[in-house]
Amino acid sequence: MAKLIYMMNTSLDGYIEDEHGNFGFTAPLDEEVKAWIFPHASSFRTSLYGRRMYETMVYWETAHTLPLQTKLGLDFAKQWQAAEKIVYSRTLAEPLSGNTRIERSFDPDAVRKLKANDGGDMNIAGPELAAHAIKASLVDEIQLRISPVIVGGGKRCLPAGARLDLELLEERRFRCGDIFLRYAVRGQSK
Repeated sequence: MAKLIYMMNTSLDGYIEDEHGNFGFTAPLDEEVKAWIFPHASSFRTSLYGRRMYETMVYWETAHTLPLQTKLGLDFAKQWQAAEKIVYSRTLAEPLSGNTRIERSFDPDAVRKLKANDGGDMNIAGPELAAHAIKASLVDEIQLRISPVIVGGGKRCLPAGARLDLELLEERRFRCGDIFLRYAVRGQSK
């Protein structure tokens, strides 16, 4: 059975974007971070996206055509293009990339079937979509790359009202101050 992994970049105080919608502080700019995170993030066979996260990630559909693209960027673009992408959106009319389908609403049972039938791990990206999956007990791991910045407010990385028991599986520190944390979800707490 495939694992569903919520992988997200966040500030130290738990926001993926600030109060003005800016998220540049979470972009992996450091070469050491990119060299580690790109291969890790490209290992997923299927990606579940909310619309806004998908619209950010669709950059990788044509990134290979941009001048000065690094080998790391080219490799990540190739993997992203090959992966199956499911976008949950009520407003997106058609996919903006190959290997992509649009679902109008999040169906926990459909995701359970995907997990049971998929040959590789899947990721879920976007905090609102991940909140649905967390509350439906579908998320097996939470992986966070924490940037050394406090933004004081904005869009939260983790949902309010959810309580999970976690087990730390991996941690990694980078010279730039970023930290990667990988947790197994051990169960929902009441």
